Amino acid sequence: MTAAKRSCAVANDRIAVIMGGSSAEREISRETGAGVLAALLRLGHAAYSMEFDRKCIATLSRERPVAVFNALHGGAGEDGTLQALLDWLDIPYQGSGVRASAAAMDKWLTKALLRAEGLPAPRGALLHVARGVDVTPPPEIGFPCVLKPVAQGSAVAVHIVHELRDWPAAVRAAAAHDTRLLVEEYIRGREFTVAVLESEALPVVEITPHGEFYSYDAKYTKGGSTHTVPAQLDTSVARRMQDCALRLHRALGCRDYSRVDVMLDESETLYTLECNTLPGLTSLSLFPDAARAAGIGYDALVDRLVRLALGRSEHRRPTSSAGR
Repeated sequence: MTAAKRSCAVANDRIAVIMGGSSAEREISRETGAGVLAALLRLGHAAYSMEFDRKCIATLSRERPVAVFNALHGGAGEDGTLQALLDWLDIPYQGSGVRASAAAMDKWLTKALLRAEGLPAPRGALLHVARGVDVTPPPEIGFPCVLKPVAQGSAVAVHIVHELRDWPAAVRAAAAHDTRLLVEEYIRGREFTVAVLESEALPVVEITPHGEFYSYDAKYTKGGSTHTVPAQLDTSVARRMQDCALRLHRALGCRDYSRVDVMLDESETLYTLECNTLPGLTSLSLFPDAARAAGIGYDALVDRLVRLALGRSEHRRPTSSAGR
């Protein structure tokens, strides 16, 4: 038996890896799920995959896995919906609970929380396009600006709008994904991300996209970006980034892990952007890069996350019939 298998908390347990779904990020979810499933099997778990569809809840009710590894990205897998269903079924899972998931998925709520916590963030405005897409750009933001759906991840439908003539097409494209759109001032500078594992901020990763910004294609196309970890920064700047990430993680009420995106402009002013409560775990993902820089391999990372879920299962289990 390998050392990794000996480290497994529970032998021959059944862990369902839920992946896929209907969000715009479903194919990336399947990549994350495949990587997690392979790691769980190497660790000695009786793990199996499960597609997130209408039959999923009935299947979970019948099979009663000891835990779920939520490998979904975006949509009902990340906005608190699946988390609420799993709580109702009393099946533990890794990652944040209902409230933190819902709040972090809503970029406007996150921005309000950033302001309340005194964390640096780009100026922003909320647009409602439920009654059509003929909306005017907010004058207080100006051009260039960043336009994005409020509740999408992986830079889905994010546009940098350089001038007024580009505005209508960008709004139509973003409105295809959400009736609420966030408009932010455009920050010219370097892009970074900070992974948080339990109560620890991992080494900062610098993202150098091979395009205008860290778009969906840059994230998930091999060669679309370069990740430098640890980022080449003054120690004090890196610590400021890590502090912002930990403060947002805690303010949202996240648990287990998250990933916070930040930017540093040309005058070295720091901006906190958003928090991802289900970071990707694919071969091109940022969170595993940060974990490796902290000395945590991929299998060890998956093992740690599963242990956290299984620990919640043990806490729920009654000690005797009198405790029922």
